[in-house]
Amino acid sequence: MLCNTVRKGTNCAFMSTKGCSFNGGVCHEIVEQCNGCGRIVHFDNASYCSAAPDPSVKWKNGVCNMATHIKAAAAAQAKINPLKASKRGARSKKK
Repeated sequence: MLCNTVRKGTNCAFMSTKGCSFNGGVCHEIVEQCNGCGRIVHFDNASYCSAAPDPSVKWKNGVCNMATHIKAAAAAQAKINPLKASKRGARSKKK
């Protein structure tokens, strides 16, 4: 349904015929960590997240999984046993 509280005219999953069913009845503004994200929308001189009604909850346990401005860290390379590596190298040289 269309929001009629904070983000008037936008499609919202929390809107019902009785009003906003989200905790508190309104969406919360973005937090400082959200700055630079591509999901920010501006309404009436305030910024809101288009993916989450309460962005502070998304950042509570670390990085928000919806953040577009933060890249996931690359997985660390597996440790290589030097003894096995030298044996593999010696074996491939014999052929």
